[in-house]
Amino acid sequence: MVGQKLAQNLAATGRIGANDVTRLELFDVVPAPVPANAVIPVNVREGDLSSQSVAGELLSDRPAVIFHLAAIVSGEAEADFEKGYRINLDGTRYLFEAICQMPDYWPRVVFTSSIAVFGAPFPDAIGDDFHTTPLTSYGTQKAIGELLLSDFSRRGFMDGVGIRLPTICVRPGKPNKAASGFFSNIIREPLAGLEAVLPVSEDVRHWHASPRAAVGFLLHAATIDSSTIGPRRNLTMPGISVTVGEQIAALEKIAGADTVSLIRREPDEAIIKMVAGWPQNFDATRAARLGFQAETSFEEIIRVHIEDEAVTTGNN
Repeated sequence: MVGQKLAQNLAATGRIGANDVTRLELFDVVPAPVPANAVIPVNVREGDLSSQSVAGELLSDRPAVIFHLAAIVSGEAEADFEKGYRINLDGTRYLFEAICQMPDYWPRVVFTSSIAVFGAPFPDAIGDDFHTTPLTSYGTQKAIGELLLSDFSRRGFMDGVGIRLPTICVRPGKPNKAASGFFSNIIREPLAGLEAVLPVSEDVRHWHASPRAAVGFLLHAATIDSSTIGPRRNLTMPGISVTVGEQIAALEKIAGADTVSLIRREPDEAIIKMVAGWPQNFDATRAARLGFQAETSFEEIIRVHIEDEAVTTGNN
């Protein structure tokens, strides 16, 4: 989803910061949709990044900027151990190795990591110096990717920037297999007049940013002077820390009590257990000082969703 929104932005503007984009290559395991109203050539390719020969073929034209978003999401990576490591670790490693095997090539690589690299027990707000001790396979895979990015950048094979995305909310479209999907479901479905299931208690607290903010993170990471980042190449992105109850209150303020009544409480012990080990709040001062920006309230996140997805509500 984030990749599609990024592609739409690049295709429509033909720019990354002050730089012109001459061509956009979209690669996925299934054919990616070509963005409408593209002002630059868009080439769609499909394949499996966890096949070792594929990455080298993708880099044959030496792209100047690589956005690496390919991953198996958290719930699926936990349910399918082998698949998670094959895609999230091997696919990343093959891409990085293919880059370093090309002489006189030094691309900017933007790697999407996750706040799942952190594991409990947590301080009140997690800073960039907090140790990465993930408690899920997905978080472990992302943490390894961060280390590879830093080492390959240190060795001069690429110019990497890793961004730890908050949980992206509100995600448009249909629910996916991410364990965090309910954070979006309890907003998106009721706004559409549909019932949504809440599998955890309302006092669960989490860190969020919108899809619009995520695209902004990626674009800024592609253009930032990496010398300002220093050797610690992986950054926790800004966001807001709210409870599920505060999410629901924001929804009610925007769309009314009838919309909120579509949320059905149905505890799921597997999700409750997984969520208990997730981080809740961050100090993203370092990223903010480097120019990364996100929303400042959950109400703002809902309004971004309504605006970007052309959602109609009774209180609009």
